[in-house]
Amino acid sequence: MLFKDRIEAGDALADRLMHYAGRSDVLVLGLPRGGVPVAFEVAKALDAPLDVFIVRKLGVPGHEELAMGAIATGGVRIVNEEIVNRLHISPEALDAVTATETKELARREHAYRGQRPPPEMHGRTAILVDDGLATGSTMRAAATALRRQHPGRIVVGVPVAAAQTCDEFRSEVDEIICVATPEPFYGVGRWYQNFSQTTDEEVHHLLAQAGYERPDAARPGTVSHKP
Repeated sequence: MLFKDRIEAGDALADRLMHYAGRSDVLVLGLPRGGVPVAFEVAKALDAPLDVFIVRKLGVPGHEELAMGAIATGGVRIVNEEIVNRLHISPEALDAVTATETKELARREHAYRGQRPPPEMHGRTAILVDDGLATGSTMRAAATALRRQHPGRIVVGVPVAAAQTCDEFRSEVDEIICVATPEPFYGVGRWYQNFSQTTDEEVHHLLAQAGYERPDAARPGTVSHKP
């Protein structure tokens, strides 16, 4: 399956999540930046609130596209020990990348949320959405951080994933929906015709559409169906 863009991918993912539509306990959380356009379509289809959950990949120095781990809000750090050991990455190198990405995580928290407090997670069904899963490090950090906030249920939803990664998550979260698990996988971007980088401005625009800047919004964060 080849998706035209993240909008089409979000529509396809939403079709697999319709059993959560119209439920007052559901919250859709997009992983910035690329996961937010996908999550926006999911939230719109489910008539659910949309928010962001900030996670940063820890890229291997010199090969930043390869994740050796990830960090998430709340001081969570997940390390892919297999990659770290195989590539002989020192603790000092790992800590240096962590420090850099921690600063970027804080910047994004302020940029996307400003003074708005994070949503209440306790007892809710949280659907974590990204544009795809390769190693799963980023999503694993998100799920670990989210679990500390005691949601009632953690659901992971992605349009495309490596089959092994998708299977591994079945024992880590309450439910995982992977629309497509192509083999060989190659990488997330391989399965999108348009996989251009999502900008901060696009994230702001989608969050605004979701109701954050609408003074008449009855449920802040609920995606508006108005034209």
